[in-house]
Amino acid sequence: MRMIFLLLLISSTMMARSVDHYHLNNGTPTSGPIGNSITDLQRGNNCLWIGAGDGLGRYVFSTDSFESFLNADDLARGSISAIFTAGDTIWIAAAADSFVSAAGESLPYGTGFSVSIDNGQTWRRFPQPGPTPIQNLCYDITVVDNVVWGASFGGGLLKSQDWGQSWEQTAPDTLVFDPNAYLNHRAFSLLNADNVLWVGTAGGINKSTDNGKTWQNFNARNQQNPISGDFVVALAYQKTDDKKIIWAATWKAEDLSESYGLSKSENGGLTWSVCLKDIKVQNIGVDGNVVYAATHEGLYKSPDFGENWYKFTDIEDKNSGERLYTTEYYSCYGENGSIWAGSADGLALSSDNGYRWQIYRAFKSTGKAGEPRTYAYPNPFSSKRHNELNGQGHIRLQYSVNADTYVAVKIYDFALDWVATICEGKFRQGPGDYAEVWDGKNQYRDDAANGVYFYSVAIENDGVYWGKILLVN
Repeated sequence: MRMIFLLLLISSTMMARSVDHYHLNNGTPTSGPIGNSITDLQRGNNCLWIGAGDGLGRYVFSTDSFESFLNADDLARGSISAIFTAGDTIWIAAAADSFVSAAGESLPYGTGFSVSIDNGQTWRRFPQPGPTPIQNLCYDITVVDNVVWGASFGGGLLKSQDWGQSWEQTAPDTLVFDPNAYLNHRAFSLLNADNVLWVGTAGGINKSTDNGKTWQNFNARNQQNPISGDFVVALAYQKTDDKKIIWAATWKAEDLSESYGLSKSENGGLTWSVCLKDIKVQNIGVDGNVVYAATHEGLYKSPDFGENWYKFTDIEDKNSGERLYTTEYYSCYGENGSIWAGSADGLALSSDNGYRWQIYRAFKSTGKAGEPRTYAYPNPFSSKRHNELNGQGHIRLQYSVNADTYVAVKIYDFALDWVATICEGKFRQGPGDYAEVWDGKNQYRDDAANGVYFYSVAIENDGVYWGKILLVN
């Protein structure tokens, strides 16, 4: 489960998309990345399924290409909040947000589940179970012995024994279900580890060896060597020839003794040790002896089952010059020495331990079908919080060139007085789409004042194209 998902429901509309219109039938894929807010990565049959704020997509290994499912028939609409895969079977849950007058604010709600048993070619959709969808969204899905389990904040632990036709609201203990009274009834993460069901809640980790009939609870206070915190946002299973490790992203809940960290158990939950202390871990990936952690402070790797940890440096694609302007990573997936990392600013892949990266981003091409030759995003822009890296925000100025050329990009204030030069005489190979980046500072490296700014993209032997930025800090 990615807790940042609640924020992405609101912020994803500010991110550029790659394709403006999709026409899909029965899950037929369309080429193009799905979005830049990557909340979930799950391995499928010859593909990597991608959950994003914009919807569902995948990367196909055999063709080295992305595909999107924005308007597939019977696919639950909205941002993807959970994905489960097993061969050609894919379960997804989706969510959106809505203004609730009684609360006086926008709240997330679940839009339902969908399942495909033919690798995404066709889908079947089920409505969100429970008395109300408000705050009843599914953060994780797993399947144990053909029983489908869903982890929902407002709906609790959901269980379907007929492949989604009907659902039961259950609890990972013997108490009557009541998420208002019991934090252990607010479910956030799920794991099937060799047919043992693990459930992460706001009240710790729950284990069932009989598919939900009986439960054992592990929390930050009921063991001598406990988990770091009771708010369990992600679970993972690392199995090798000589080790079976349960990993849990454990956050502070309510007790003052709790802390953030990555908890692990090598004996089925009897005892726990804590790594990455005081770090908010969003998601966990495993690859043989290697463990990856996507966190609020960067992407981490341990080559030895969590004994030692190393933090990847800022991710940059040296071929394209693209960078991920963020330290917050929401998802990760490792396989055969390669690591995929998902963030709010795109998707990255490295096959050589982070020495070289390929960055994949969604954007809308300029200058086609009546579209302008340039645009800026996110817009309005805050240099204090948008695409923040090393304490500074960043805005992208997107444009395209039709042939090999040189470009100059400059920033001006509302009176058209020059503020800063982003680049000048920069070679760009055409035809192609490009983006330059402004950090919100003027020529003296001071923060520019709030207000309206204009920018120009001068393309040699083509023309000068203008765009507008609203800077709000």
